[in-house]
Amino acid sequence: MEKIITLKTVSQFTRERGQKTLHPLISILDQSLSNPVEEVNYLSDLYIIFLKDVKCGELKYGRGNYDYEDGTLLFVAPGQVFGHGGKGTMIQPSGWALVLHPDLIRGTHLGKNIHHYNFFTYEANEALHISDAERKIVLECFDKIRHELAIGIDKHSKTLVGSYIELFLNYCVRFYERQFITREYIHKDVLEGFEQILNEYLQSDKPRTSGLPSVRYCAEQLHLSPKYFGDLVKRETGKTAQEYIQLNIIAVAKERIFDTGKTISEVAYELGFKYPSHFTRLFKQQVGQSPNEYRSLLN
Repeated sequence: MEKIITLKTVSQFTRERGQKTLHPLISILDQSLSNPVEEVNYLSDLYIIFLKDVKCGELKYGRGNYDYEDGTLLFVAPGQVFGHGGKGTMIQPSGWALVLHPDLIRGTHLGKNIHHYNFFTYEANEALHISDAERKIVLECFDKIRHELAIGIDKHSKTLVGSYIELFLNYCVRFYERQFITREYIHKDVLEGFEQILNEYLQSDKPRTSGLPSVRYCAEQLHLSPKYFGDLVKRETGKTAQEYIQLNIIAVAKERIFDTGKTISEVAYELGFKYPSHFTRLFKQQVGQSPNEYRSLLN
């Protein structure tokens, strides 16, 4: 059984690496100055952001393995498992790590909005690959935070540190936007796969047995996290993944309503709706007419 250690405090993270804890709720470490650490898996109670500059071994994160490349950011949120597969050997960390306890931002603007930074729930293969110029911006943000921690804690520290973290995260939003654009050729394949998955699902018996196709189901079929998949679809189509699914459901519904041998309720059940009234409401919302009104136009 793989060894899993619960990572509860910032000091636990820094102490394991032989570095000082300047603030009990946040730390930024130059990992090249750290002691070697054991290759184990961690269940994190913290927010952790790794910036890797060099190749330093395979990291298991979420459902996939991630082989670090130059200039890569990887985001870990509380409740996630990350690590090195529990091999038990010692490795030398490298790059940088920002470690943040949720208590630092609790009640702040960042604390209330950090769930909007979807990349904290992305999978390993969805990590952020940054350019040299972007890496400099990241390190400038880290330097601002480290400077604030070095001068000691006062009544302004929490506000300033929170602002610098939020600035850094907002830059990451911009960098991910750039990554979505530069990887459009990959995303085109994803959208084509999305269409195929929806078509196959809606033409099968799955709607009757499993209900409506979900964003999570489609993302899993494409080996993507739901949040990354949703952001990708929104970026490429201007619609949420759920809206895109609904449009496909309505397109199939319009075809099946032609079959006057079926009642509207039968069409609804075929498409995976638990209640025909839910189908009628969605159809009217999307088409501007009820299913019966639409059918009457065909006669």
